Amino acid sequence: MMSKIIDGKVVAKKVLAECGQEIESLKAAGVTPGLAVVLVGNDPASMVYVASKVRKCAELGLHSRKIELPEDATHQEVLDVVLALNADTSIHGILVQSPPPPQIDEGAIVRAIDPAKDVDGFHPENVAKLALEDASGFVPCTPAGCMRLLKDAGVETSGAEAVVIGRSMIVGKPMALLLMSKEGNATVTVAHSRTKDLAAVCRRADIIVAAIGMPGFVTADMVKEGAAVIDVGINRVEDSSAKRGYRLVGDVAYDEVAPKCSAITPVPGGVGPMTIAMLISNTIKAAKQSHE
Repeated sequence: MMSKIIDGKVVAKKVLAECGQEIESLKAAGVTPGLAVVLVGNDPASMVYVASKVRKCAELGLHSRKIELPEDATHQEVLDVVLALNADTSIHGILVQSPPPPQIDEGAIVRAIDPAKDVDGFHPENVAKLALEDASGFVPCTPAGCMRLLKDAGVETSGAEAVVIGRSMIVGKPMALLLMSKEGNATVTVAHSRTKDLAAVCRRADIIVAAIGMPGFVTADMVKEGAAVIDVGINRVEDSSAKRGYRLVGDVAYDEVAPKCSAITPVPGGVGPMTIAMLISNTIKAAKQSHE
């Protein structure tokens, strides 16, 4: 079978083009969407993510603010920044880069963000709106991006049997809710490390979403012919032949799984580019809703 490679860069470019048009329309109406990104500490991966978000905002003409706090910042200092951003009318979206240093209670910080500015979609109010299919809420960016990839690839979710491997609040649980929603209409199984005979469970699936954080976890014997596979994993594995000494791989053993699939996302270049695109989309939505 010739598998269709779902190019996340191409789809993300399309989403960002749509976002650019919406930003221009909002600006014409006197509204400039604003995103604030709070970075605590100097985690290298977080610094790269934040820089790419700020750069993308600048390219699209979206107002952005990067707030950097030292590694030893207190929980109260981070909380004070969030509360100030809640009150700032030029900021429509707030994102506190994860993970913060251990002295920061990440859950408490998330709960302190104004739900109307929670463009990550992690506040309990937005989680509830997702479960209730209330369109005014914000959907976490990575699952939202996965759904857009499936749609653009022509993968039919309605009536499909889907298996989501992973049950995190960042990907697994919201992904399952989106797939089983009235828009997704899939029959969903959420699998995890305690699932009995996981390979057999996965072989039933028309759609597999792998978000377990283990390189090459999904192998060919776990995938039926013609399945669509969305690989959310981004894992570093040592590779002395690579310039950086490592390479990025997904949760799916791509080379052996791809020939069995009707569609599959690569790593890198699959789900990753969609996350920032959906963050920008959520920020535009927040700006619209704040001025309705």
